[in-house]
Amino acid sequence: MRSLPLATAALTAAAVFVPSLPAYAAPAVQITKVYYDSPGKDLRSNTSLNGEYVILYNATTRAIDLEGWSVKDKTGYTYTIEGVILGAKKKLTIRSGQGSDGASIVYWGRRAYVWNNDEDVAYVRNACGKLIDSCSYDSTRYDYKNC
Repeated sequence: MRSLPLATAALTAAAVFVPSLPAYAAPAVQITKVYYDSPGKDLRSNTSLNGEYVILYNATTRAIDLEGWSVKDKTGYTYTIEGVILGAKKKLTIRSGQGSDGASIVYWGRRAYVWNNDEDVAYVRNACGKLIDSCSYDSTRYDYKNC
C-alpha cells in the first residue's frame, strides 16, 4: 500500500497552503479616533466642547444607514445618530458641542464635556443595540487615541 503514505503527504502539503481565516473580522463601522482632551483650558465654551470628538469610519464598499445608531461613553452619555447615511469608505465626526449637522460632521449638542481626560471608553452600537466597535484609552499624556 504505497498510495497511503503518498496520499497522506499530499494532504499534509495541501493543509500547509490553505490560508487560515482571521480570528477577528473588522467591523463595518469602526471608531478610528477619540479626541478626548480638547485643546486649551476646559472652560465649557462651545469651541472647546467641539474640540472633543469621535470619528466613525465606514470600512465597507457600500453606504450604511446609521439611523438609530448610537455612540456612548462608559458613564452612559449617549448620542443617537439621526438622518446619516455614511458613504463607502467615508468618515463621520461627532463633536460634543453645538453646531449645524452636515454630511460628515454632526453635533451632540452638549453644554458639558463627554469624554474624560484620563480614561474612558467609546462604544458604537447599531440601531438594534448590538455593540459594533469600541475604543478605550487610559492616558493623560496624550489628547487623543487613534483606534
